[in-house]
Amino acid sequence: PSATVPHLQNDSWGKQYSHALFKAMSHMLCIGYGQQAPEGMTDVWLTMLSMIVGATCYAMFIGHATALIQSLDSSRRQYQEKYKQVEQYMSFHKLPGDTRQRIHEYYEHRYQGKMFDEENILGELSEPLKEEIINFNCRNLVANMPLFANADPNFVTAMLTKLRFEVFQPGDFIIREGTVGKKMYFIQHGVVSILTKGNKETKLSDGSYFGEICLLTRGRRTASVRADTYCRLYSLAVDNFNEVLEEYPMMRRAFETVAMDRLDRIGEEWAQ
Repeated sequence: PSATVPHLQNDSWGKQYSHALFKAMSHMLCIGYGQQAPEGMTDVWLTMLSMIVGATCYAMFIGHATALIQSLDSSRRQYQEKYKQVEQYMSFHKLPGDTRQRIHEYYEHRYQGKMFDEENILGELSEPLKEEIINFNCRNLVANMPLFANADPNFVTAMLTKLRFEVFQPGDFIIREGTVGKKMYFIQHGVVSILTKGNKETKLSDGSYFGEICLLTRGRRTASVRADTYCRLYSLAVDNFNEVLEEYPMMRRAFETVAMDRLDRIGEEWAQ
């Protein structure tokens, strides 16, 4: 620096080094040429080289910083990208405002701001790890449900691995009377009303299940079920239901006992 800035000739090495560092950084960050433009072809080429190197390093830094920030909460970013598609879909089809609000509330309750490819994640794990995670995730359901609490742990695990998580909003009809039943439901959290022809409502809440009658009788739904609150349920498809109960026939009898009791009560209501 002493060759280009005469007043630094007699200064300390710290000031000289600081000035040189400032000029080099201003070149490499492409924000100027320090205190003066380069003189001579050697200075010009060195300045261009330092600018190219600096621009490359700066671009790499920005790229790595962006990737790091995105990776800190990739599940939230994935949710936001997905919901942007949903918003564009609603706008494209010109859905009414109340429908858009219900869809927005559904996404908020269903995914809670984070989205994972859970099926793919669990599919990459070993069976023991997969079963351990599923048992942990469904621990509240198992604790609240007498059917599971008193059953063979192997039956519980076999059942839990086939459940599918679902969310329903207040007023949604989870089951409609007269339709063909393809699923039964276990209530993790929420309140539902069973509606029969006699206009009598029966409430079910955490730890209860419903919809098994159709799966056992292979008939049509004998009652409607409506969500009274936001309901977090686990559904079990009829094929999986029969597959598990073939291995555990004693549990089929437990389901049949409850189903017969419910059918008797529905029959009494119809008679009235």
